[in-house]
Amino acid sequence: MLVVTRFEVPEAESEEFLAQAQRALAAFAARAGYIQGRIGRAADDPTAWVLTTEWAGVGAYRRSLSSYDVKVEAAPLLARGRDEASAFELLVRDQDTRPSDRA
Repeated sequence: MLVVTRFEVPEAESEEFLAQAQRALAAFAARAGYIQGRIGRAADDPTAWVLTTEWAGVGAYRRSLSSYDVKVEAAPLLARGRDEASAFELLVRDQDTRPSDRA
């Protein structure tokens, strides 16, 4: 499972946002089922940021959201995210195709 959360962050808040995102990523990384995560900023728009995490499955991600550390460190950050779909099922990884769990 891939979770992509996009943010609009005023340039004046960039440093604070990055530190908050790093704490959130560390909280996620401590949870079972976490695979990897990244924080990025758009090359052509310094106010556009993204936090991506990859999980063993939807259950691992959902369970992580109920942990105390994630509630403290990540929930406030995620609340700043755009109101749009953010959780995606992985169907192809490095040319390996897998069936949808939705089928």
